[in-house]
Amino acid sequence: MAQGSEKKEQLPHFKPKAKRVIYLFMAGGPSHIDTFDYKPELRKIHGKQLPESVRKGQRLTTMTSGQKSFPCVAPMFNFKRYGERGTWVNSDILPHMASIVDEMTIVKSMHTEAINHDPAITYINTGTQQLGRPSFGSWLSYGLGSPNKDLPAYVVMISVGAQRGQALYSRLWSSGFLPSRHQGVQFRSSGDPVLYLTNPKGLDAGLRRKMLDGLAKLNAERLKEKGDPEIQARIAQYERAYRRQTSVPYLMTLSDVSESTLMMYGPDVKKKGSFAANCVLARRLAERGVPFVQLFHRGWDQHGNLPKALTTNCKSVDQPVTALIKDLKQRGMLEDTVVIWGGEFGRTIYSQGKLTKNNHGRDHHGRCFTTWVAGGGFKQGFDYGETDDHCYNIVKDPVHINDLNATILHCLGIDHKRFTVKYQGLDWRLTGVEGAEVVKPLLA
Repeated sequence: MAQGSEKKEQLPHFKPKAKRVIYLFMAGGPSHIDTFDYKPELRKIHGKQLPESVRKGQRLTTMTSGQKSFPCVAPMFNFKRYGERGTWVNSDILPHMASIVDEMTIVKSMHTEAINHDPAITYINTGTQQLGRPSFGSWLSYGLGSPNKDLPAYVVMISVGAQRGQALYSRLWSSGFLPSRHQGVQFRSSGDPVLYLTNPKGLDAGLRRKMLDGLAKLNAERLKEKGDPEIQARIAQYERAYRRQTSVPYLMTLSDVSESTLMMYGPDVKKKGSFAANCVLARRLAERGVPFVQLFHRGWDQHGNLPKALTTNCKSVDQPVTALIKDLKQRGMLEDTVVIWGGEFGRTIYSQGKLTKNNHGRDHHGRCFTTWVAGGGFKQGFDYGETDDHCYNIVKDPVHINDLNATILHCLGIDHKRFTVKYQGLDWRLTGVEGAEVVKPLLA
């Protein structure tokens, strides 16, 4: 498959506020109703049927399309107001995040057309529900490059919450039609963090260097003969892999992180592959110049047993996320790092399946959900957007997922409408082709 042509103009387009992005992706769709989009009036509608006038014939997933009743269910948690603006936060399961609401821009009016996991995660990561398009991190690697040549420009790490949840496919961090050197590199939680990082038995560093030099000469001859850009990408990848043999293992040891800093991230921080450990690594990668780090945390798809499963998930991310924000801030990095927390959609106000006294589930809901952003040119201590009394429809200031991506690109000094690559006769961009706009009220 032919790949896109190289960029025609110098980036960034204008002076950026941010240098890097850390994307904390809660895969499965965290319930906005039970975390940040709380309204005291929800208690009054608990157990009542969701009016058809609110649902408005919305397309439902196969999990609830056959339900004959749609009883509303209020959060089974306690909420309190936090911060200077009195933002409602679930105080039972997000006490740490509640303490940093004055660092956040909380967008309560996010929306997407996708209602199932795979197309929804693909959409929010690539700007389209179609497969095979470049991911956000790949676009940044392609457009801005990286100041650190010993580490990947785009790193992905995966952890698991209360349940394994939906599968995450490597195409979510694929470079699509961009050159393959811009694809995300997944760090593994066991063995070599990157495959084949360790030399095989009997092969020392000197011999490996000679082997790579010889291979580079052969590939260079082949490149001259065929002119295939993939060969050039492979040459560069082999060389980067050699340099990573030193840089990546040291990064992963955490040997130069103080005990007090580690403890900020919570009790799981020394457990390899945990979300807490990945948050520390994300900060270390950002500190070393890696422009895009994405942490996927699986298991937020609570179709049943939501109170228990959501509590477990929030417990595993609440303290590490808060520590990451505080750690970045005390190092002077938050002001030029965009940190994003959210998922691919939200959850329904109505119960999936039978509603009991202490248990229920919620189905997928793309009409509205909550994402928060901190640092990197976004306002501090700011709520944006509003949903109706059922947390079901947006009534003020809608923000499409591509609008948010356009706004993040803006903070990085990129005009999303000009950041295009011609492929198969079309000018493609991360933010799609259907009128995405920078949401200027979100900017500091």
